Amino acid sequence: MLRKSAILGLFSVIGLGLAPMTAEAEQLAGKDLKNLVNGKRIYLATPFGGEFPLNYKPSGAVTGDGTALGLGRWLAPKETGRWWVRGDRLCQQWPTWYDGKPSCFEIRKTGERTLRWVRQDGRSGKARIEG
Repeated sequence: MLRKSAILGLFSVIGLGLAPMTAEAEQLAGKDLKNLVNGKRIYLATPFGGEFPLNYKPSGAVTGDGTALGLGRWLAPKETGRWWVRGDRLCQQWPTWYDGKPSCFEIRKTGERTLRWVRQDGRSGKARIEG
C-alpha cells in the first residue's frame, strides 16, 4: 500500500502547479505523435525544479528513472514498461507503477523541444524532449 501511495504521489506531484495548456500549442495525434516520441527521451518537469526522464524506445519499451530525484527511498525508482499511440493519445503501462494500469496522455507541442501533456484524469504538466 505504501508503494502504491508513493507512486501515485510521485506522478501527482510531477503534474501539480503547472499552468493550463495554451491555445497556440499544436495538438499531436497518430503518426506525428509516434514520430515525436519514438526513440526520444522526454523529461517531465517537477514542481521542485527537477526532471523525471522517460526513454521511449523504438521497440515499444519505455523506461522511467527517478534515481536522480532520490525516489529510491520510497519506491522502485526505475521501471520499464511499454508505450503505444492510440488515436490522439500517447499511452503507457508499467509493471507496478499505477498498479500496472495503462494511462494515456494528450500531447501538445509548445515549442521546438517543449511539450504540454494532459493525462486522462485531467492532471497536466510540462516536458522537454531530447534525441
